[in-house]
Amino acid sequence: MTGKRAGAPGLSNGHPEDAPLVCAGRRDNAMRLTALDENAQAAGLKRGQGLAEARAICPGLVAIDEDSAADRRFLDALADWCDRYTPLVALEGQDGLFLDITGSAHLFGGEAALLSDVLHRMTGLGLAVRGAVSSTPGLSSAVARFGESRVIADSEIEAVLAPLPIAALRVGADVVQALAKVGLKQVGDLLEAPRAPLARRFGPHLLLRLDQAAGMDEEAISPRLPVASLSAERRLAEPIQSEEDILSLAGQVAEALKPSLEARAAGGRMFELVLFRVDGKVFRLTAGASRPLRDGPRIARLFAERLTGVHDDLDVGFGFEILRLNVLSHDAFDHAQGDFDGDGSRQQSLADFIDQVSARLGPECLKTYQLRESHIPERAMVAVDAIHHALGKPQRLPEAAPLDHGHLLQKERPLRLFAHPEPLEAFAVEVPDGPPIRFRWRRLTHQVRRAEGPERLAAEWWLDGEDAPTRDYFRLESDNGQRFWVYRQGLYDQVANPRWFMHGIFA
Repeated sequence: MTGKRAGAPGLSNGHPEDAPLVCAGRRDNAMRLTALDENAQAAGLKRGQGLAEARAICPGLVAIDEDSAADRRFLDALADWCDRYTPLVALEGQDGLFLDITGSAHLFGGEAALLSDVLHRMTGLGLAVRGAVSSTPGLSSAVARFGESRVIADSEIEAVLAPLPIAALRVGADVVQALAKVGLKQVGDLLEAPRAPLARRFGPHLLLRLDQAAGMDEEAISPRLPVASLSAERRLAEPIQSEEDILSLAGQVAEALKPSLEARAAGGRMFELVLFRVDGKVFRLTAGASRPLRDGPRIARLFAERLTGVHDDLDVGFGFEILRLNVLSHDAFDHAQGDFDGDGSRQQSLADFIDQVSARLGPECLKTYQLRESHIPERAMVAVDAIHHALGKPQRLPEAAPLDHGHLLQKERPLRLFAHPEPLEAFAVEVPDGPPIRFRWRRLTHQVRRAEGPERLAAEWWLDGEDAPTRDYFRLESDNGQRFWVYRQGLYDQVANPRWFMHGIFA
C-alpha cells in the first residue's frame, strides 16, 4: 500500500486549488523533486527532476520543502492506525506499508472487502492511496505503486507483472537505466530473457527481486513492533471518552484473555492497552505486573494508575472506537499457597503496591537487590527494577548465575556500603597484616579502639586483570563508638605503600 496527502496546502497562500504540488529536497547539490501529486504528474513532471527545470515546464508549480522526519512520523502514525487490521505491519520504503493479512482477512469479509475498507477509510482521512493484495509482498508493492488497486489471484501473477515498468521491482535507478539502454523496459521483457546473462551483467539482486515478485522466492516481512503473544479487542458502535468507560471495558477485555492464559498455565507480566481514536490517532499504554496476572479487575487497576500518570497527554478527542489489550510477555502461573491464611494477602498487598507505583511513576522507580556471583562486595549485589524481580521471575542479568551465598551471610557486612570506596589516610604499626591504629577520613581523625581482621579478598583477575591488587578488610571501632569497614589495597610485599579505603559503616 502506498499513499500521499491529498488536498491543496497552497490555498492559504493564494494558489489555485488545482495547482500542481511537489516536495523538493537537496540531492547531489541541487534542489530536486522528491514527491509529486497527481496534477504534477499529469503536467509531465517526474521524481528526481530539478526544481528549476520543473518550474520552467510548469510556471504555476507549488513547491514546498521536504521534511523527512515529519514524513517518518506520519508514516509511523499511519502504521499504528493499520494495526486495526493486523498486528503485522511493516514499513515499505519512505511512503508505503506492508500489511500481512494472513488469517485476518475473513474478519472483514474477505480480501477484497478488507482492501476496500482500508482505501475508503484512508480516503476519508484525507489521503490519496493505492493498494493491492497478493500472495507476495513484491507483487503487491509493484501493483500499488505502478498499477491500480486490486486483489491479484495466483493465476494472474505473470499477466499482471508483465506490463509493469522495471522500477516496480524495487531495484536501483542505475539498474533501471542500464536495462533501458539494452531495450528491457518492462518486467515482461525480463520474464522472457535468459537468466544467466542477466545475472552476469546486472547482478543477482535483479533476479532475486524478480523471483520475489513472481512468487518463486520467499520474502519475509519484519513487523515494526513486537507481536503480542495474546491479544483481545472490542470494537465499539459508539465511541467512549471517559476513563471510567475505558477501564471498565479494559477489565472486560482482560477477562476474555483469561481462558487463553489458563490454557497456557500462564499469567501476563507485561500488558499493552491500545486505544484507537475515531480520527485515526492511536495511543499505546504499557503496564507491568510484579507477578503473573490473570484477574481482569487487577489488570484494569494497573491501567487506572497508568492513565493517572499520563492524564494530561491522553487527548480523547471525539472518543475511542477500538480498544485492544495485548499480553506482551507472560510467565508460568504459580498456584502455590502464599501464606498460612491461604489467600496470599500479604504478598498480594505488596504486589499491588509495586504494580500501582510502577504503573504511575515508571518501572524504574522501585528497586530491589539481587545476588550475583562475585566475592567483591560492590559486585555481590546489584539493584534491579522491583517489578521485574520482586515476587516474580528474577530478571536475568549479565554474568549472573545461581550461587550459594551462604558464605557471604556468615561474614558481618556493614549496613551502609559505599558504591565507590573513599580513600583515607591510615597509620598502622603491625606490618604487614595488622590493622591501622589511627586513620583520617573526611577531614576527621579517628583513634581505633578495637579491630577485627584481616579478611582477605583476592581480586577477580578475569575481570580486573592479573595485576589487580588483593584487599585486606578490617572491622574497626573508634574511641567514640563508631564502627567502620576499611580495607588495605595491595600487600606490603607487592607494593611499597598500600592504599587504604573506607568501604562501609556499621550500625
